[in-house]
Amino acid sequence: MARVAIVIVTYNSGAEIGACLDALRGLADAEILVVDNNSEDSTRAEAERRGVRLLANGRNAGFAAAVNQGVRATSAPLVLLLNPDAHYRGGLEHLISVFDSPDTGAAGGVLTGADGRAQAGFMVRNLPTFASLTFEVLGINRLWPDNPANWHYRCRGMGQVETLAAPVAVEQPAGAFLMFSRRAWAGTGGFDERFWPIWFEDVDFCARLRRAGWKIWFVPNAYASHKGAHSIGLLPSARRQQYWYGSLLEYAAKHFTPLEFRIVCGAVVAGSAFRALCGLPRSGWKVWNVHGPVCGLALRRLGGAEAVHGGRSS
Repeated sequence: MARVAIVIVTYNSGAEIGACLDALRGLADAEILVVDNNSEDSTRAEAERRGVRLLANGRNAGFAAAVNQGVRATSAPLVLLLNPDAHYRGGLEHLISVFDSPDTGAAGGVLTGADGRAQAGFMVRNLPTFASLTFEVLGINRLWPDNPANWHYRCRGMGQVETLAAPVAVEQPAGAFLMFSRRAWAGTGGFDERFWPIWFEDVDFCARLRRAGWKIWFVPNAYASHKGAHSIGLLPSARRQQYWYGSLLEYAAKHFTPLEFRIVCGAVVAGSAFRALCGLPRSGWKVWNVHGPVCGLALRRLGGAEAVHGGRSS
């Protein structure tokens, strides 16, 4: 049996999946599985051309559901979750080695952008707090990026973590290049499929791992290059906003106190209304097509409605 299952979830990833799979050639002791969420481009053809195992969904099941599907369809004790736009560059053995400790639940490595620089503030973060998410949706983090809540959230105090000589315990490595044990995944109930179609499912997974007592590591000598937002970028702006805010509110509902959650909902309404007003001179009332649904979503959650992501109830 292979030591590692590499699960790659795709959605209109034809421009990226070929290079992603090519970078994995020659890896020993690894089974590779592509789970496709009903792509409409060349994604499936690219995967089939390279002879890898493919699970083709007839609908967009969402990222979390596809991850769980991929884990269930493989058997290795360790799972590497790899985005199609995260191209492996080396160090898999170093990721594997931290799981020699039985209390390790997950680990991530260095992600570099097109400029070759490490994606600081993204590849490893602390779990979001009530303050950091409130500041984020109000736009305070953009106007005052060095505020204490954002500084802590984006691990700015860690310095250049990619230059570390040894693994360091962290709260949340990026899900784009994340290894976890099958035992930890099963023990925490897998990825929460209410985060549909994407965003915050990896954050929630890490939060639940830590709550259950598992350790999470950043491994500075495991590498992948990462483009980011390759398929989400194809969606209309209004859809992207609904998905991101919907998943943010789902996370806040799960992990914050009822009062904190209500404040986050109010902050989403205030922040979206302010962005709509700022966009009026440039885009006219069309700007409300982007921000109006987000306000409506937050108001429904504030009133106790069930989660609604882009028209799908969960």
